[in-house]
Amino acid sequence: MESLMKEIRSCTVCSSFFVHKPRPVVAASESAKLLIIGQAPGRKVHESGVPWDDASGRNLRAWLGIDEEVFYDESKVALVPMGFCYPGSGESGDLPPRAECAPLWHDRLLMKCKNVKITLLIGQYAQKYYLGSAMKENLTKTVFAYREYLPKYIPLPHPSPRNRIWMKKNEWFEKDLIPNIRTHLRNFFGS
Repeated sequence: MESLMKEIRSCTVCSSFFVHKPRPVVAASESAKLLIIGQAPGRKVHESGVPWDDASGRNLRAWLGIDEEVFYDESKVALVPMGFCYPGSGESGDLPPRAECAPLWHDRLLMKCKNVKITLLIGQYAQKYYLGSAMKENLTKTVFAYREYLPKYIPLPHPSPRNRIWMKKNEWFEKDLIPNIRTHLRNFFGS
């Protein structure tokens, strides 16, 4: 695992697409029980090199009911994005994750993460990649149907503060899904 992580962190496959230097951001170990597959690092995470080290990460940890100590313990939680590097930004925010990363690295990485009990699929890119035709017609319907994907996956919206409107329109998310996720995670990490 150590050599694979070193290889991923030194990857420059997409460098010609960026105006910045690639900086793959990932955290994983063979003993992790929870796998969180997100989209791609944002600018702040690109600068710090720490996965989910931003407002989205704070929201995600609050949803999960786990503190930073557990969240950043690679022996417990693997943090793997669809695109390992910050993709840059466009007119409407960050660009989508680069499509090269997941096919290049995910299979090799996940083969080593043999203790994963559940995978959180954050956002539509992770959901499309991992759920394929089992995904519903949109993210909201996929997240609403989360029970259909248990015990292997739990699809979630992106925890970006920009998604406040989505949260207000979908009150069931905080009333039903969040408590259910916390129950599942207590089984792995205790209360």
